Amino acid sequence: MSNRIEKLKEIISRPQKIVITTHRGPDGDAIGSSLALYNFLLKLGHTVNVITPNDYASFLHWLPGNNEVIEFEGSEKISEKLVNDAETIFMLDFNHLYRADGLADYIKKSNANKVLIDHHRDPEKNIADIVFSNPDICSTCQLLFEIIEQMGMFKLIDKNIAECIYVGIMTDTGSFKYSSTTSKTHNVIASLIDCGARNTKIHDLIYDNYSADRMKLLGYCLNNKMLLFPENNSAIISLSNKELKKFNFKKGDTEGIINYALAIKGIIFAAFIVERDNIVKLSLRSKGSFKVNEIAKKYFSGGGHENAAGGVSTKNIESTIGKVKEIINNYKNELNNIK
Repeated sequence: MSNRIEKLKEIISRPQKIVITTHRGPDGDAIGSSLALYNFLLKLGHTVNVITPNDYASFLHWLPGNNEVIEFEGSEKISEKLVNDAETIFMLDFNHLYRADGLADYIKKSNANKVLIDHHRDPEKNIADIVFSNPDICSTCQLLFEIIEQMGMFKLIDKNIAECIYVGIMTDTGSFKYSSTTSKTHNVIASLIDCGARNTKIHDLIYDNYSADRMKLLGYCLNNKMLLFPENNSAIISLSNKELKKFNFKKGDTEGIINYALAIKGIIFAAFIVERDNIVKLSLRSKGSFKVNEIAKKYFSGGGHENAAGGVSTKNIESTIGKVKEIINNYKNELNNIK
C-alpha cells in the first residue's frame, strides 16, 4: 500500500488534465467517490472532468460538482476528446473495464496513467497502472478517504468532499447496517462530520426526497409483484418495462426496493428483476453466509459482494423469473441452513 501511495502522490504532484469515471448506472458510492475525488483534485490545481457512462438518480444531483458531470451518452465526442487528452484517468467503483460501458474502449486505448480505486473482488488483470482494491472495505468512498489520509492530505477534506464521501459510505452500507460496517467506518463518519458533513441533511436528501410516482411504484411492488417462498426463505420482486412506464419511471426509482423483500422476517435471499430497454437485469441480496455474488457469476454473467450482487439475463422477464425460482429450489438446502 505504501508504495502505491507514493506513486499516486508523485502522479498528482503536478497540475495536469485528469478524467474521473465510474460504472454504468452510477449509485451513491460511484458518484460520491467520483465527486469527492473531483473536488479534492481541484484543490491541488488540476484540470478535472468527471464522465459517467449514463445518467443517475436525481436524489444524487445535489452533490457538490454534480453540475459539471458529463454524461457519455449524448456527449460522445467531447468525452472521447477528454479521455484522449487526459494525462491521468481515475476509475472508481468498478473492477472490470466493461463496466465503464461506452467509455471502455477509449480508456483502454489511452496512454494516460490509470488508477483504479475499488472495493469489489477480483479486479481485472492489468486494468490500471496503480490498483487500490480492497473487497473487505465497505465502500469505494471509505477507501478513497483512507488513501487521502495516508497521503497526508486529510486537511484538504472540506465540507464538499466530506459530504460526497459520506453519501457513498452511507448508501453502500445501507445506512451503516450491513456487516461491512466496521468501527473504522464509524470513525471515518465521525471525521467527516467534523469536516462539515451535514449527516441529518444528507439522510433527508437521499432517503426522504422521493416523488409520488416512486412511492406508488413501491406500493405496487409490495402489493402486486412480490412472490414469497417462505419454505425456502426467499422472495422475488419483478417489474416489466410496461409497468415502469405506468408509474412514470425515472432513474433511481427502483433503488432500494429489493431491501423491502429482505426486511421480511425469515427472508434471507431476495431477487429484484427488472426489464428496461429490452434488457433484463437482476439485483440480488442476502443475509448471512448465502453468497449471492456466486449466484450472479454462475447464472447471470454478474458479480459483486457476498450479500449484494447483480447480473444480466439473456432470457425474457418471465423466463428469468422462472430461472430464479429454479435456483431457489436448487439451493433450498443452503437457504434452510444459513448461519
